[in-house]
Amino acid sequence: MDTGRTAGDVTPSAGTPAEPSGPVAGVFEGVEVEARGLGVRGGHGWVYRHVSLHAAPGTLTVVTGEAGSGRTSLLLTLAGRMKPTEGTLTVGGLATPRRIRQIAALGLFTEVNPFDDALSVREHLQERLRPHGFLWRRRHPDAARSALAHAGLDPDALPHGDRTLTRELTRDQAVRLGVALALLDQPGLLLVDEADTGIPAGRRHEMWDILRGLADQGLTIVAACTDAEEATGVATTLLPLPVPAPPPPPPPVIGDDPGDDTGAAHADETEEGERR
Repeated sequence: MDTGRTAGDVTPSAGTPAEPSGPVAGVFEGVEVEARGLGVRGGHGWVYRHVSLHAAPGTLTVVTGEAGSGRTSLLLTLAGRMKPTEGTLTVGGLATPRRIRQIAALGLFTEVNPFDDALSVREHLQERLRPHGFLWRRRHPDAARSALAHAGLDPDALPHGDRTLTRELTRDQAVRLGVALALLDQPGLLLVDEADTGIPAGRRHEMWDILRGLADQGLTIVAACTDAEEATGVATTLLPLPVPAPPPPPPPVIGDDPGDDTGAAHADETEEGERR
């Protein structure tokens, strides 16, 4: 860890949460997202298909759908982390996944970028700041506290302050920390998965207000959830995803005579030969 930094470098002072300041303060530089006919096919069929969306800077697009509808995969595609099987995608005018990843940041995706349970909130912030380099950190000493404030996470409300281990965080605190870490990347597009999962009703409303506030400051946000009703009042656009239909079973192979099974036997022999 970067032992040269102090608690004051990464968290607000005791008392009330710090006001946003530093490189993630003020107006964010959101980017335009344009997707047409996106689809991803996996080993068991289509994960999602025929998805089109347009998200301008300063908007909050909320993707809704049941489990298995491809919500997470769609967000990963928009972030340049998953290559689409069909369709076109541009983010900030960039079209290749490698370049999109440079301007898109993920919040907490449990199966993609989970926290290290053995590290504290402070240590996660320090690790995220490290790639910026010493000179950048020195010019922006309040970057972490600003990101925390924007994400609505008050370290003083945590059991052990910023030394609280991430495994001790509640679900809504973990989502907020994920947002704060993503903001340290200074993205034009922020992706937030499962924004309502495992969070009590009152806290869910707070989470949507936080994301709406970030969008109002210019950031482009796409978030996924299961309950579309709660997001209706804050979302710029609601994008429901249906659960893809399973592929139909292959037709049986039979002979010309319905009572004759020699065709099926021949098919079995052919398949056995192909396996050899």
